[in-house]
Parts: sequence; structure tokens; C-alpha cells
Amino acid sequence: MFGAIVRRYDLANHMLSCGVDVYWRKRAADIVFSWHPGKIADLATGTGDLALALQKELPDAKVTGVDFVPEMLELAQKKGVRQTILADAMMLPFADASFDCITIAFGLRNMENWRGALVEMSRVLRRNGHLLVLEFSLPTGPILRPIYRFYLHHCLPFLGSVLTGKKSAYDYLGHSIEQFPSGRAMVDLIEASGFEHATLQPLTRGIVTIYTAQKSQAGPS
Repeated sequence: MFGAIVRRYDLANHMLSCGVDVYWRKRAADIVFSWHPGKIADLATGTGDLALALQKELPDAKVTGVDFVPEMLELAQKKGVRQTILADAMMLPFADASFDCITIAFGLRNMENWRGALVEMSRVLRRNGHLLVLEFSLPTGPILRPIYRFYLHHCLPFLGSVLTGKKSAYDYLGHSIEQFPSGRAMVDLIEASGFEHATLQPLTRGIVTIYTAQKSQAGPS
């Protein structure tokens, strides 16, 4: 599905979010900058937009973009992502404690097993390493939530079809956002998967949320 829309993937992302996705990734990169990591793995990197934001904020850090869609990685490389690895985030080809920081933007929702993916992220993080998850969520406001849901299930698939020719990909997007845990439920899942001190930061009235955490010394519960 992702390989089929790669050619117009970036255009669709920017247009369907009215360009706000650039701000979301910049905010995520600013948070990672505050941790001063030396080695970062950006999982489900796609076409590399978050990896590029991280490279810009942390020019001395080693940022590795990881994805299992070759077409996405090819475009990420063309855009300037310096290091990429073709791999499944459920089975990362890295030794234990390989990275100071793991990031994933709009990708955890698509994993086969959310907790399994988080446990694998914890495995490859060094002691006291940081996790950042940037993911879609549902607004909490009683007025905005139904408006957003209408956009999500009716407007977005139509617009996505016009932009990419693949309506099914954007039908899937809306359904996957509805099913994905958010807010405190996501914090609890992160802390049960090998992390501690999990926090959440809603952006754009809760349309997306940034979750952060540190690797737990006790391991998954």
C-alpha cells in the first residue's frame, strides 16, 4: 500500500494536513535536540521527513532512517537522508543498546503488534535512552471531534484518492487512527513495554500527540 503511493506521498501529507505536518516534525526534532543524542534510529522513516528534520537540528548526530518499503527509502535517500536501512521495525537488525534515541512518526499505528514494536525499540536503546513517538490521535473537544471524524472518514479519503489515486490507503488511515490507543492509554502501553517517565503532548488541538519516555531499567512488565 505504501509503495503504491510513494510518488505523491509527500504532496498528499502536506496538502491533507494544510502544511501543519512540517510544524509537528519540527516540534519533535526540537524535543530530541534537548536530549543531545549521538545515535538516533528513525523507524518507519518513510520518505525521511523526520530524519531530515533531525539531521538539521543535530548535524553531528548519526541519524539512521529505517523502513521496510524500498521505494520509500529510495526517495528518502534522494532527499538527503544520509543513512538508511531496509528493515522491519518488529525485528530490528541492530544489537542491544545500539542507540541513544529512537523516534517514530506516524508509524507505530501501522505495526503488526504495538507492544511488540515498543519492546523491540527498548531493546536497541542504550541505558537511559529516549523514545519519541509522534502519532495521530483524536481531538477531545465535543465540537472539534465530530468535525474531525467527518473529515477523517469522508473528506480525507476523497482528497487522498484525487492526490494519489489510492482511496483505500486513506480509508485505512481513518480506521487505523480510530483503533489506535491515545492519551493515557498510549502512555500506559509505553510504560508496560520497557519504558518509564512517559509523557504526552497534544498538538493542534489533539489531532496529533507527541509521546516521550526513557528506557526502563526494569524492562517490560
